[in-house]
Amino acid sequence: MAMMLFGLVVFLGIHVVTSLRGLRAALIARLGESGYKGFYALLATSGLLLTAYGYALWRAAGPEQLWYPPLGLRHLTLLLMLVSTIAIVAAYVPSHIRSTLKHPMLVGVKVWALAHLLANGDAASMTLFLAVLAWAVYDRISMKRRAVPPPAPPRGYGGDVLAVGGGLLLYVVLAFVFHPYVIGVPVM
Repeated sequence: MAMMLFGLVVFLGIHVVTSLRGLRAALIARLGESGYKGFYALLATSGLLLTAYGYALWRAAGPEQLWYPPLGLRHLTLLLMLVSTIAIVAAYVPSHIRSTLKHPMLVGVKVWALAHLLANGDAASMTLFLAVLAWAVYDRISMKRRAVPPPAPPRGYGGDVLAVGGGLLLYVVLAFVFHPYVIGVPVM
């Protein structure tokens, strides 16, 4: 449990630094742009690995069940994950989806966290997904306060086709490769 919590503090903490513009600017001034990016990448990667390993250890120790999700919520999770993967891909593709969602990566992360909260009732999962959901909500509010402009919509719909197609591909890879072989929990 402690390792996952420490990993979350490191991973989410470095992401919060991005929203604290004064601190971010001071770090860039002190470390330089590449030094800051390297520091950021090192902490984000370390935090992610610590979180994943700590989560696996906590679950392997026989996590306490806080509630037992009904089967129907697992089906809803599959649908929500499709929305999440399309939003995540849309963050990298100029599209109407991207401009409508304004910050599609955060939408994808929030939907991912909510979907996993619905499908899992153990303490490790609830802690992980609630923490990530809370950070994503905080970051969206932070972006709104900083008036980060949403991307302008493109002229055609090729980006939308690419976002949906890429989202479907990501969904298939996560559901049929990553989840069963890396997480150890088959989705279907």
